[in-house]
Amino acid sequence: MIKHYGNLPQVECYAGQLNQVFMNVLSNAIDALEESLADNQAQITTPTITIHTEQIDAHQVEIRIADNGLGIPESVRQRLFDPFFTTKPVGKGTGMGLSISYQIVTEKHGGSLSCTSETGEGAEFQIRIPVSQEVNKNVAVDV
Repeated sequence: MIKHYGNLPQVECYAGQLNQVFMNVLSNAIDALEESLADNQAQITTPTITIHTEQIDAHQVEIRIADNGLGIPESVRQRLFDPFFTTKPVGKGTGMGLSISYQIVTEKHGGSLSCTSETGEGAEFQIRIPVSQEVNKNVAVDV
């Protein structure tokens, strides 16, 4: 685990729900690394999860969680946040983790959740949330 924590302001949020988001993303990263190690094609010598936090501007912060696993094919990336979508075998998950995470970040916090990945290059999830929910409400009204 590599941590690059920036100097963040206090953020108005539903902490328990955001912790659920972080745990869902981290759990998927761990699963991806385990798959990479089990796959004979895996060329990673040290499975790594990297967490970056930074203040993007006066109104939002970003948390990025990346792994150096096998990556996510485009066909899967397009469906990552769909309810009940899973790449795991039957009995190994509900396919709800990233869907619920997406709702928590976007609907409850007015933020964004996205993923970038190249096959063979790992994956990175970007979570952006407003510092203040008041700013979030104003943005929603102004749009």
